[in-house]
Amino acid sequence: MKLLTSISPLATALVCLPVLGCATSPAPFPPGGDTGSTAGARIVQPGAPGEATRVVAGTDLEALGGVAHTEADVAFMQGMIPHHAQALQMTALVPDRAAHRGVHQMALRMEISQRDEIALMERWLRDRGQEVPAAAAHHGMEHAGSGDLPMMPGMLTPEQMEQLQSARGAEFDRLFLEFMIQHHEGAIVMVDALFSTDGAGQESELFQFASHVDADQRAEIARMRSLLAFLRP
Repeated sequence: MKLLTSISPLATALVCLPVLGCATSPAPFPPGGDTGSTAGARIVQPGAPGEATRVVAGTDLEALGGVAHTEADVAFMQGMIPHHAQALQMTALVPDRAAHRGVHQMALRMEISQRDEIALMERWLRDRGQEVPAAAAHHGMEHAGSGDLPMMPGMLTPEQMEQLQSARGAEFDRLFLEFMIQHHEGAIVMVDALFSTDGAGQESELFQFASHVDADQRAEIARMRSLLAFLRP
């Protein structure tokens, strides 16, 4: 009992706060209102060169949409689908014709990634109400470059496709690597053209995809050149 009666009023208050919830004053909020909403938020939106910045209130955030896609964005996706489709046509020749294990491994990786990317591009176009190229339906198993599919940068001509189809063994490995390097370089040209177009390539999903294509194609070109140098006598 002596211990209890010796507790000071201040100590009693300190015990009361965490245990009994005796505090009656709410914790102070920073100026601007309730932190649980965006009502008091202020976001500064940079202006274009020569234009002033704009302060956006939290209540206006929902009215702001993302960066809209452009005609150049749509054309890029529509052109990259048949471009990828022809790469699938090339990799489909590998199992029965290639001799080197490295070529088989590269072709399998390309087949998986290019099919996934075709599906992404098809969805991107459909979600935006844009036409999906008919060539995507058979994923390059027709005659790319012969008039059925448009010729994008780097795509093989019908003559080159026939040359690849006729080759076997070491000759096929060499042609496959040389032609696929050409094909990949064409994809990089397409990405460069996209980003060089005013206003294009700014939509978030498309920007990420095009940047990935650029980086991935460059990395694969380096690997193919290394293997090609090893295979050459």
